[in-house]
Amino acid sequence: MKKRSAFDDYLHTYSVGEKWKLCAVPDQNFSQVVVIPAYAEKDLLFRTLASLAVNVPDALENSFILCVVNHKEDSPASVMENNKITMAYLNALIRRKSLKTFQLTKDVTALLQCISDSKMKLGYIDAASRGYEIPRNTGGVGMARKIGMDMALRLLEKNAPQNGAIVSLDADTLVEPNYLSVVRDYFRKNVKTAIMAYAHQMPENPAEQAAICCYEIFLRYWVLGLRYAKSPWAFHSIGSTMAVAPQSYLAVRGMNKRAAGEDFYFLNKLAKVGRIDYIRETCVHPSARVSTRVPFGTGKRIERFLAGDAAKEYYLYDPQIFSILSGWLSLVHRMIDRDVDDILMEAKRIHPALKAFLEEARFPLRWSAIRRNTKDQETLLNHFHVWFDGFRTLKMINYFSRVAYPPVDMFSALKRIFNLLDLPALSPEVAEDIPSLGEQMEILRFLRTIT
Repeated sequence: MKKRSAFDDYLHTYSVGEKWKLCAVPDQNFSQVVVIPAYAEKDLLFRTLASLAVNVPDALENSFILCVVNHKEDSPASVMENNKITMAYLNALIRRKSLKTFQLTKDVTALLQCISDSKMKLGYIDAASRGYEIPRNTGGVGMARKIGMDMALRLLEKNAPQNGAIVSLDADTLVEPNYLSVVRDYFRKNVKTAIMAYAHQMPENPAEQAAICCYEIFLRYWVLGLRYAKSPWAFHSIGSTMAVAPQSYLAVRGMNKRAAGEDFYFLNKLAKVGRIDYIRETCVHPSARVSTRVPFGTGKRIERFLAGDAAKEYYLYDPQIFSILSGWLSLVHRMIDRDVDDILMEAKRIHPALKAFLEEARFPLRWSAIRRNTKDQETLLNHFHVWFDGFRTLKMINYFSRVAYPPVDMFSALKRIFNLLDLPALSPEVAEDIPSLGEQMEILRFLRTIT
């Protein structure tokens, strides 16, 4: 019997199936699909689509923009109504119907007209009408992304099986005019997975500016710390920055269905099967809005900052934890051919809590299994990093933050990590615990150039 291809195997075993249908005018001439989940996003989605619409015409003609309008079966009536309006607008754009039948504000009319006048190839998946909602117990944004990315996989199998790209974007994230052409050109070079540079949109309200500035510094400090430790997981995990080749998507069995953190786990798996490239030639601009949809992430962090004592948010992991992580990774590289007792003894010398964490994480059992089944050192090291992945790295850092090195104030942590990385010192004016918003923005601008 003929063996199934990886594509057919994925569709048969791991995909969401064929319940959700594509609403679009048939077109087969594109090599990348931009997937945009939309949950009650009628007020922001069309701004995002308009930012895509001003990309260069040849890149627009080479791209398919796929919105996944979604909610769960038990979503509020207001969400359902919002999605109904969103799909009506999308349907009018796709079918080239008159927009005059809608009661639109001048701003919305201008956005829809911009999209309509462009070369955009647009479609949507209805995961919001009765019978097509996302099941109550099946994730949230992860499931919506998976529905769209699985459809993108099918479309690219017909159109661009070799150098295609499945691109992940959010409904509240603006892109630059070169976004589509830059992504297209990267994946023509046989790139497997990439993340794009990002910079959050800055609100007009100073308190909200301070909130997003604080959060983005936190995100970039995390990457700096991992970079100092020489961790292979030193990259950002933001859903609106991701792009992946169909072959890599298949290799990790597609997107997960998580309600939050789906981007972190997806990239964690992708990094195990190939390199994560960093695209700096364009930049995406996520929203800085307050949100309570998921238990963590941008919206929740902004809400927390604005709702309580903002000073409590100006804390970061103690840089000493990244020094311990650096020592641990270096130790494994040096002692790759040693048995577990020798490694644990040296780990205890780095810090007693490191040995305790490794034993709790069942490192002795895992290391013995890896060594038993692997002979050459390069493969052994690869297997180690598959085990000590981004998730386990996060667990170790949180463990040390609990038992040994509690968080320290943000700006002293930044000074120390800058010193460890031999980066230019922070501005001498930054003397107080929490410097002025202008000084914080200056620090963030610098961090954006190096992470």
